[in-house]
Amino acid sequence: MLMDIESQAPMANAATQPRGGAPVVLDNLTRQFGATRALDGFSLNIAPGEFVALLGPSGCGKTTALRVLAGFERPDVGRVLVDGKDVVHVPAQKRDMGMVFQSYSLFPNMTARDNVAFGLQLRHQKSGPRRARAVELLGLVGLDEHVSKYPHQLSGGQQQRVALARALAIEPRVLLLDEPLSALDAKVRAELRDQIRALQQRLAITTVFVTHDQEEALSMADRVCVMSRGRAEQIATPAELYSKPSTEFVARFVGISSRVGVTRTGDSVQLFGRDVKIRGDVPTTDGPLDALLRPEDVDVHVAPTGLGVVTHKSFLGATTRLEIGIAGATVKADVMSSAAADFELGTRVELSANARDVLVTEAQSAT
Repeated sequence: MLMDIESQAPMANAATQPRGGAPVVLDNLTRQFGATRALDGFSLNIAPGEFVALLGPSGCGKTTALRVLAGFERPDVGRVLVDGKDVVHVPAQKRDMGMVFQSYSLFPNMTARDNVAFGLQLRHQKSGPRRARAVELLGLVGLDEHVSKYPHQLSGGQQQRVALARALAIEPRVLLLDEPLSALDAKVRAELRDQIRALQQRLAITTVFVTHDQEEALSMADRVCVMSRGRAEQIATPAELYSKPSTEFVARFVGISSRVGVTRTGDSVQLFGRDVKIRGDVPTTDGPLDALLRPEDVDVHVAPTGLGVVTHKSFLGATTRLEIGIAGATVKADVMSSAAADFELGTRVELSANARDVLVTEAQSAT
């Protein structure tokens, strides 16, 4: 499905001469559905040409935020600025945006070329240039040999590339992607993920991508906005988000974290016999504390008198993930698969922390 836009200048070879993306500001958006507040003062600034992913579990508000930006929902409170202009009251068909949905939404009675050209036909572009533009865009997404095929003759990944080309045909300054890869198998999803990112960088289109898949968000986006209960928990680059989550929710949602009880000494905690600095604000509670650890924050050593016991192991390719029971907690740690044979189930081990700092929260039993 395509979103209509206002009349524009002729589209001369936009694949090689992109117009560039528009800056987007979502300002203090609130959207209520009955007793449910889908957006609760949500704000986000997106630079021209930036790729931002909205990441979060079902019901966190990410799709509502995208629909408000697209014009399919109107916020109860707040502004949507595109290129500095508030478009809250501008209908979806008048916004300079293209959208790709999870379902491909292709016209089954049209060829790939005609599907891509449909938006240009609505803008009364002549048949010759319209069809040439459609062929050009299909070539851009790697479908040169499939221009005359109908949707039922294409694979899922090919159909989604047609939908992407159709969204790009109208030369949008903002591209919206609503979980466009979730219906594809893992291999196709990974391939198309890389193609979308490369294409977005080439065309410099401002892009907002909704997903619940952290791997997609971290591998594709310039910045990721993790959402919970209609608000932004943290907005950061993928590297910062993963290595320095600012809240417990982000730490647990992005990546895999283990909880380990710790004792605080000033601005540090005692973790596996070593002082490790607390990341961010030092908790003010006098109650018990937990440190949240990534698997790579922990080193494992075989030790006949160690306090930890290997309870589970999972082969992940180059690495093997161990689950270790220690002091009432389960700690996940990654070791090289070439050394995994040393860590059979029941093996006693010692753990040591290699993290520079850790996120500390109130102990789970006290939360």
